[in-house]
Amino acid sequence: MTNSVEPAVKLHNIRFSFEESADSFSMKLDFLELKKGEKVFLAGQSGSGKSTLLGLICGTLVPQEGNIHILEKDITKLSSSARDRVRADHFGIIFQLFNLLPYLSILENVLLPLNFSKSRKSAASRKSGNSTTEAYRLLDALGVDAKRIGQQTTSELSVGQQQRVAAARAFIGYPEIIVADEPTSSLDEGHQEKFMQLLFEEANRSGATLIMVSHDRRLAEHFDRVIELEDLCQIEPEIVN
Repeated sequence: MTNSVEPAVKLHNIRFSFEESADSFSMKLDFLELKKGEKVFLAGQSGSGKSTLLGLICGTLVPQEGNIHILEKDITKLSSSARDRVRADHFGIIFQLFNLLPYLSILENVLLPLNFSKSRKSAASRKSGNSTTEAYRLLDALGVDAKRIGQQTTSELSVGQQQRVAAARAFIGYPEIIVADEPTSSLDEGHQEKFMQLLFEEANRSGATLIMVSHDRRLAEHFDRVIELEDLCQIEPEIVN
């Protein structure tokens, strides 16, 4: 874990509610700080606020009160388009359902984030000479034979292969923060362990802060710190999230 004066993520006095929702829902979070390079496991059952917290950290949700600093920038003071820019430049996200585009090839899916971030495209090129070479490196490191199947569409892949492609897409361009939302939920125990090993190898290579949300506490032993969502957030009332 890398020591740093300024944290990668800092939330302070957060009050958030879905005011226009038919269901009354609110979250209170007094303080959360994640160091640069830290690997953090956020554990919580359905209704503990996992999806809401990730939305706040990534800037897709904005609190009614409080401040959220991402790499020293208060994103609560930014416009929607400016928050989108922060997310594109600094976040790699592994979605629970992968969110791969079935009409694109494996290689095109991995390269997709670089279309939205000049800084990440530049970083990918600096490391490997060009973006395509870096995409191949990531796929190979994550156990996908990119030279052989890189032009296939993602619909032709197994669940485990799709998960690895999603991880490569998150890591392309060396984003400072990796967010993984239940990334092993579709994998059996053996594939879970292999995926976690590969995930950490790439996070360590890039020096990224890794934030992983899961209800599977067996995975917690891999991380620098475990945070229980039920202890961190006050949710009223409890909902399936």
